[in-house]
Amino acid sequence: MEEFFAVSPPGVESIVAAELGRLGIAGRVVRGGVEWTGDVSSMRRANLHARTAARVLARAGVFRARTFFELERHAARVQWGRFVGSGSTVQLRVTSRKSRLYHEGAIAERLTRAIAASTGATAVVGADDEREGEAAQLVVVRVDRDVFTISADTSGALLHRRGYRQETALAPLRENLAAVLIEVAAWNGTEPLVDPFCGSGTIPIEAALLARRIPPGLANPEFAPRRYAFERWPGHDADAWDREVAAARAEIRDRAPCPIFGSDRSAAAIRAARANAARAGVASDIEFTVAAMARAPVPSGAGVLMTNPPYGVRVTVPEATRRLYSDLGRFVRERLGAWRVVMLSPGVALERETRLGFKAIAETRNGGIPVRIVLTGPQRGRENGGGPRRYD
Repeated sequence: MEEFFAVSPPGVESIVAAELGRLGIAGRVVRGGVEWTGDVSSMRRANLHARTAARVLARAGVFRARTFFELERHAARVQWGRFVGSGSTVQLRVTSRKSRLYHEGAIAERLTRAIAASTGATAVVGADDEREGEAAQLVVVRVDRDVFTISADTSGALLHRRGYRQETALAPLRENLAAVLIEVAAWNGTEPLVDPFCGSGTIPIEAALLARRIPPGLANPEFAPRRYAFERWPGHDADAWDREVAAARAEIRDRAPCPIFGSDRSAAAIRAARANAARAGVASDIEFTVAAMARAPVPSGAGVLMTNPPYGVRVTVPEATRRLYSDLGRFVRERLGAWRVVMLSPGVALERETRLGFKAIAETRNGGIPVRIVLTGPQRGRENGGGPRRYD
C-alpha cells in the first residue's frame, strides 16, 4: 500500500473528496487536496476517472531535516528508482516555509545529486507551472517547519488538460472547475442541462462526458487514453493498465440520455464550442446555439442551469453587469420554474441582483479572480431520492 495525494483547486477539497469516494477511494481532506492510502490501481483509477482533481501525487518520502547534512542523508534513502528511470529527466519544484533550510535552490541542488547518484537521471529546476510534468518526471518538494514532504507526480500534464479545448473564448473556465459545478449540482446525467453563457463550451462538454460515462482521460472520439507520468515509471504494469482502460471503455454509453444545451451571444464562441465538443467526442450530444440569454433554448420538465456568467474582464460597465444578473434572475423565474441553478459568482452583491436566494457552497478562484460556487433551487443527492449533498 502506498500514500497518494490528489491536488485540488483551492477551496473545493471536500468536493474532490466526494468524487473520489464514488470511485472507491476513501480519502482524507487536508489543505490543498485529498490524501489516501491505497494500491497502485487506486492511483491509476483516480488519474483516469477523476474530473475535479488537478493532479495526483505519490508520496516518496517524509522526513525532518534542519541541516544540509541531514537532508543529504535522508535524500539518499528515498527510493528514487520507483519513479525515475535511468537516463530520464527529473523536474524539481521546491517550496520552503518557516524552515531552517530556506534556500530553495540549495535544497534542489542536494536533491539533484541524490537523484543522479541513485538513478543516473538528470534534473532541472523550475518550469512553466502549466506545462510542468509533461516532458519530465516532476518531483514536488514541500518544506514546512523543517519537515520535508517529497512527492512524485503520477499525472504528467495537469488533469484539467483533457486535450479537447484547443479553441477558447474570453475568460475560459478550466475543465475541472466545470466538473466541480457538476458535482455541486449532484447532476446525474439524466435530466436536462442548460448553460446560457457557455463560451467555448466547457460546462456542456464536461456534462456530456459525464452523461456518457466517458472518463476525462478518454475524452476524444477514439476514446484513446492520454499519456500519464506513471506510464514512464520502471515498475509500470502496462497489461494491468490496458485492462483498466478497456474496462472503462466498456462502460461508455453510445449517447447522452438527456438533452444538453449551450448557448452564447457570440458566434465565434459557439464555433469554438462546437469544435471542442467534436474533439471530445460528444458533438452529437450537445445542442449549441447562438443566442442571447433571453432566447436560450430551454427544454420542458425540470433540470439544471449551470453557468459561469460574465464578470471581470468579460464585462466593463458595472451598471450593465448588474442588469445582466437581474435579467438572469428573471430568466430563471419566468422560464425555468423549479430548476436547480449552479453558477460561479464574483460576489454577494451580484448574487442579490438575481433575487434567487443562492446558497454559497464553496469559495475558489477562476482566472485569478475570487469566486463563490453558489446553488439555488431543489437540492438532491446524485442518486434519485437522495437528500442535499453536503461538503463538510
